[in-house]
Amino acid sequence: MPSQRIILGIGLAILLMTGAASIGLDLTSRSDSASSDRASGILAKISDMRPMLRRAESAARAFAITGDPQFAREYRDASDTILPAFAALIEAVKDNPTERQLIEQANALVERQIALNGELIRFKIAGDDAAVAALVGQEDRAITAAIAGNLEKAVAEERRLLAAGRARSEAEAKFLLAIDLAGVALILLLATALTVSTRRSRQALQDSLSASQATNEALEAAVAERTEHLVAAHNELRLSAAVLRSTFQSMAEAVLVIDPTGEVLLSNPAAEKTLRFRPGMTVELMRSLSTVFHADGVTPLLSQDMPASRALRGEAFDATEMVVRPVSGNPPLHLIVSGRPLRDAAGAISGAALVYHDATASRETERKLLQSQKLDAIGKLTGGVAHDFNNMLTVITGTTEMLVEDLARQPELQKTAQLIDQAAERCRELVQHLLAFARRQPLQPRDVDVNATVMDMAKLLRPTLGEQIEIDSILEQETANAHIDASQLANSLLNMAINARDAMPNGGKLLLETRNVVLDEAYAQANPDARPGPYVMLAVSDTGGGMSREVLDKVFEPFFTTKDVGKGSGLGLSMVYGFVKQSGGHIRIYSEVGHGTTIKLYLPPGRGQFEAAPAAAAALPMGHETIMVVEDDAMVRNFVVTQLQSLGYRTVAAANGPAALSLVEDGQAFDLLFTDVIMPGGMSGRDLAEKVRKLRPGIKVLYTSGYTDNAIAHQGRLDPGVLLLTKPYRKSQLATMIRRALTE
Repeated sequence: MPSQRIILGIGLAILLMTGAASIGLDLTSRSDSASSDRASGILAKISDMRPMLRRAESAARAFAITGDPQFAREYRDASDTILPAFAALIEAVKDNPTERQLIEQANALVERQIALNGELIRFKIAGDDAAVAALVGQEDRAITAAIAGNLEKAVAEERRLLAAGRARSEAEAKFLLAIDLAGVALILLLATALTVSTRRSRQALQDSLSASQATNEALEAAVAERTEHLVAAHNELRLSAAVLRSTFQSMAEAVLVIDPTGEVLLSNPAAEKTLRFRPGMTVELMRSLSTVFHADGVTPLLSQDMPASRALRGEAFDATEMVVRPVSGNPPLHLIVSGRPLRDAAGAISGAALVYHDATASRETERKLLQSQKLDAIGKLTGGVAHDFNNMLTVITGTTEMLVEDLARQPELQKTAQLIDQAAERCRELVQHLLAFARRQPLQPRDVDVNATVMDMAKLLRPTLGEQIEIDSILEQETANAHIDASQLANSLLNMAINARDAMPNGGKLLLETRNVVLDEAYAQANPDARPGPYVMLAVSDTGGGMSREVLDKVFEPFFTTKDVGKGSGLGLSMVYGFVKQSGGHIRIYSEVGHGTTIKLYLPPGRGQFEAAPAAAAALPMGHETIMVVEDDAMVRNFVVTQLQSLGYRTVAAANGPAALSLVEDGQAFDLLFTDVIMPGGMSGRDLAEKVRKLRPGIKVLYTSGYTDNAIAHQGRLDPGVLLLTKPYRKSQLATMIRRALTE
């Protein structure tokens, strides 16, 4: 090892010497190359200068001869480039005084020549040919020759300097090359000595390299595996972030992430749609744009109970309901809010996340469904009451009718009986309204020309409503016929018109509209009591004071009215509601306080065959047939028996279905079964009639009832072949229907 160090030391010295010689040789070569490049640049600049001078001189002389402006422009372009070129050339030769003096003299001559040529061009433009001739003379040629001579001297000087530099460089290069060759020889000798010494350590070095390579390969494998895991983790993280971002942006619920001051840090598109949030808004600003209430829509929500305030206090909550009414007048929103506080690594609250679900549509659907269920329940109760009331009215009206006839010779008592009869008639009308609402009235539907009915009613309404009410109509000519009860449609129009008149005490406008419409699935979903399909729409609009939401929720209920006591029964719109629903249609009210009301009736379209209205039956003579009367109410049964006997008929009475069936099985003869529809004992009038017809085929049947049910009618329409006498009825109506039932 010491010998190797000595050899290496000597070799290092020789290398330093040789390197120095090589560096000197390289520097000499570079200096020579730089000098050559400089000389070439200067010579090129001088070479480029000559054509510029010739072009400027030629252009000036040509203009002096021809006067062509093109030559003047060419001269100016050439002269503009000559002086900057001379300045660059002077800068390039500034380190050589001889060359610099020659170039500066040539530059002064060029400036003189440019001045003379400028005078020549000016005289030529002015038309002074004598001055031009004087200038184009011996001085111009002398200047040109002097400039050319200076440039030639500069070129010769530059070439002389270049040749001298090359000679010095060649001498220095030869000396340095000799040093390099000597160093190379010494290095070869030392290399031989080093080779022997190096072989001994090569094996050890090889062994060390092999071990290092194995270690390196193991490290590379570990790094590759780690890198693969990192890439996979990065890709998974990027995918998760993309899925999370897409999910957040596409959520139907509005989401807000806020900081402790209430500033919104993050929001999704649903927040802009539902909450009308805009970038830059804070929670406080959003609150100022709306009035917030509890779920009842009446009790204001205090600031400390707002979702953001609760979440920022550290409270986690779910499904908190509230009603938001925008101050802009937009429809209120029913929101269900959930919130969670956000905490940092230390556990301190750093913000909150709020999720808003818009439940406006579902709550409105629930409200309509509850309203419909409430009306159905009221209808069932009303129908039951009307049934019993009609039984009593049947006796009252029939008895008062007999009293009026029997008291013809006692005017005072007859007048009292007539008052009782009028009161009974009023009661009958009220019960009919109740039955209409309960959808228990027997309808006689047929295809009705709605436009014709509206026009006829408009004529009748003008004197009824008064001159202060303007009646207008927009009737679609292609409006289809509706399959409804014509008299009930007329009554409905009258009731709606009277309500409109009362809503416009100072006068206004009543508009009647008809057209064909189709209710789609979306409308049916928003209005559970409507079925999709075609309808004939009849709308009645007024310009009155309108109705509030609270009034709209109760407007179809029987006896509900906003009028003063004694000025309305509250049965008008309930009757319209019952008629439309029983006819298989749909009714909708649109009203706003201060902006009037529109009531739309959606009536079932006609069935293609226009039916004429039934003519009133003429009075029939008294009969002699035997009639079986089946009635569970004793007063009504006795009254009917008395009335029939007064008309000449024989009667057989029974209190219920089983009793009547027993009489039939015992062989009791009769010509007509006159039975109530609704009776106790588990057997309806329809059941009784079917059993009797099995025992007595072809027997005549007439039904009577205070209201219809599914026994003899479906969807408000009597079954084919069924005759019904509706309670209460008068003696003339009883006689007419009995005679009709016996003769059909």
